Parts: sequence; structure tokens; C-alpha cells
Amino acid sequence: MNQGPHDGERYPTLSEAGRAMLHRMREHPAAPRYRNQSGNRLLAEEVEQLHAYEREILQAKFQWQPGAPPPWLDAFVANVHAQVPYFRARGPEMDFAQIAPTQRADLAADIAQFVPDPVPLQRMMNFRTTGTTGHPLVLPSHPLVAARYLAHHKRALARFGVCLQHGRGQMGVMLLGMQQRCFTYVSVTPTMDESGLAKINLYPDEWRHPDDRGTYIDALQPEVIAGDPISFATLLTLDLSHRPRALLSVSMALSVGLRQALEQRFECPVLDIYSMNEAGPLAVYDPACGGHVLLQPGMYVEVLDDDGAALPMGQVGEITLTGGFNFCLPLLRYRTGDQGALAMCGDTPMIVGLQGRRPVRYRTAAGRWINNIDLTHALAGIPLSRFRVHQAADGSVRLHVPTAEAGHAAQSQAALQTTLEGLSVQVVLMDAEDKVLQYTTDLIEGLGA
Repeated sequence: MNQGPHDGERYPTLSEAGRAMLHRMREHPAAPRYRNQSGNRLLAEEVEQLHAYEREILQAKFQWQPGAPPPWLDAFVANVHAQVPYFRARGPEMDFAQIAPTQRADLAADIAQFVPDPVPLQRMMNFRTTGTTGHPLVLPSHPLVAARYLAHHKRALARFGVCLQHGRGQMGVMLLGMQQRCFTYVSVTPTMDESGLAKINLYPDEWRHPDDRGTYIDALQPEVIAGDPISFATLLTLDLSHRPRALLSVSMALSVGLRQALEQRFECPVLDIYSMNEAGPLAVYDPACGGHVLLQPGMYVEVLDDDGAALPMGQVGEITLTGGFNFCLPLLRYRTGDQGALAMCGDTPMIVGLQGRRPVRYRTAAGRWINNIDLTHALAGIPLSRFRVHQAADGSVRLHVPTAEAGHAAQSQAALQTTLEGLSVQVVLMDAEDKVLQYTTDLIEGLGA
């Protein structure tokens, strides 16, 4: 029987100190139920490569401005057309501005066509994404790619005067979730001398006692806490005294009110990171600049109109990406579905007026609030091409599904009603082929603080 990977495979460079850190996170009396197992899977030589990569990213300058592409763009495009099956099948390379943009639906149709030929498959990782818009994706990655996130987060933190210090025997980063179902695990970070890393779920049912949530955070004292606005709203309600050096809000739009409440409570910088699974951390909001300052010097950002034409600086359109640090998924004019305009903050490009993916909560029949991701999980096994879930001001819920997929309506309705703790769900058939915003609500509380 296959028992799956053991700690030696999950953490190839694990020392006794790292093993002790794992034990402490797992076995603390107030620890949550960790549902999953994960690890960094980094080889010793890769840890050294990452140290060099972090130094490079922290010092790198942007070589482009809106309307003036970077010098590396032509070589990147040539490599993508030569090595990536999807783009090779499109035919000869053409002028960059004439390249047809790609979008989430293209990735969802056949992700294997977007993986470059030279990428070795032996250590490739695939993970499923969920979000507030679009459908779940399976995206290719690699242990090195996953570890590179930290370098860009360090670049964002450095902008606010924070240099990470926690190392051996200390808790480095705690990731928060607030969902009925959530991937939770412990790990260590080799590039931070095996400081602890834990993904926890603040949903009360995942703990022996709800009060253990604050107790556990106070006991481990993470240097940085990362989460989304929904989990941070829950964090504000917990009885805890720990003050991290910074909070990182990722994945969803962070409101000004919630950011201010977090800053007042925890007395530390609260960074609003614009990030997505397809591209990693892209930008961080800097109040002094009035926009989200870009973090990846190797990512060229355009703003396109509906016809795919690049808009000049200051005009609002769809944020579109070329480049990136995931060598398993190089992006070429990838439409993100998010809106904004390009501007400059000193010598660094930034996005102003970002309209990203906003978190949505739903009130159940029991009066509890659940994350929209829980609805994604509820419908994940049902082959709907698209759907929309809307909660009205009176708390009633409507599920919109395509008329052609009405045969799945009853199963989808039952799944949502169960997740919403018995709340009645009305099914509405829709004929429009337009892209839909999956999760919407008329309840002010459902949009976060």
C-alpha cells in the first residue's frame, strides 16, 4: 500500500532543529486539527539558489515603463513560441502588440499545452486553485517556484521597513484561512534557517475549543501573519496579545476600513498584496504612492481594452501579464480579469484604481457567515460550465445556472442548501454566454469590513 511521502521527502534538508519545530507546531496542546501534510521539498543546492534569487529580487530595478517594454521582452516571446505547445501551434511569432491575449478559460481548457517542453516533469507540482471569480484551475508549479514567493514578499515588506529575522526554533509565517474546508499543514522554511510555517483554519470546528485559536497564535508568536480579508476579520475577534511585525493580505481586495482596524489592533504594517495563483505576488499597495506598486521586475504589465489593444498610462482597462517567475507556466499577454490603470511611483510602475477580486461572505440559515470558497467546494464536483450565486438583502439566495445545464440544477441546489445550513436556494436559468461574476451579495456585511 502506498503510504505517500514521508518527512524525508517533504523536507529533504530537515535538521533536528527543524524536526523539533514541526513537532512543536503539530503537538502543541492548543494546536488545531491539521488536515493535510505538505513540505518545501527543496534540495540543498536549490536552497542556495534561492538565497541568490532573494538577493537579486531585493535589489532588482524595473527596466520598463508603461508604453516602453523591457529589453528582455523579445527574447522571452521567442522562447515561449519555441517551447510552449499552445503558442507554437498558433503559428509564427508576430509583433508583440498583435499577439492575441490569453485568459483563464484557455488555461482551464488544457493546462498541459502551456507547460514549456524543457520543464522536467519529475518534480513538477500541480495544485488546484479556487477564487471569487472564474472556475477552479489546475496549475503547474515546482518546489523552487513555490519558494520564490518569499523573495517577492520580502521585497514588499522592505518597502515598509520590515526585514524578516525569525529563524531556527522560531515561527516565521502563519497563513490563515476561514473556511468550512481548508488545506492545513505545517512546514519549515530552509532559507530562513528552518523557521516554522503553518497554514491554519480559524473556522471554530477545526479546534478542540474556539479559544485555542488565540492561545495557539500567542504561543507560537509568528513574525508575519498572512491571510485574506475574511480570515483577518475573524482574527480581529480573537482574544490574543501577540503582535506580529507585519500582516500580509493576499488573494482578495482589502478595504481601507479593515486595514485601518488591523493596523490599530496589531500596531504593525498591514500590506495589501495583489496576488494570484497564476502569477504569484504582483504588487503591494503603498499609500504614499496612491497605488499598488509592482513587485516582479520580470513581469511586464499592460492594460488592455476589450479588443486587446494596449491603453496608455492613466487609462483603465484589463490588467494583462507577460513573464513571471513560474518557469512551468510562462505568461504571454494573460488577461487577469482585474481592472486598473498604469502609473509610475518614482522609477517603479504601479497599478492605480485596482478593482480586483473582492471577498464575499454568505449568511447561512443559522445566522453564521461562510466564505465563498466554501460554495466553490460545494459545487466543485458538479460539471457546471459557469454559475452565479447571489444573496439578496433579505438573505435569500439564488443560484444561476445555464439553461443548457438545467439537468445539474437539482444537485447543485441541494449542495448549496447543505453548505448554507438548510437555507432555501432558488434556481434561476440563464441563457447569456457572457462571463459572469460568480459571487455577489446585497448584504453589506457580506462584503467584509
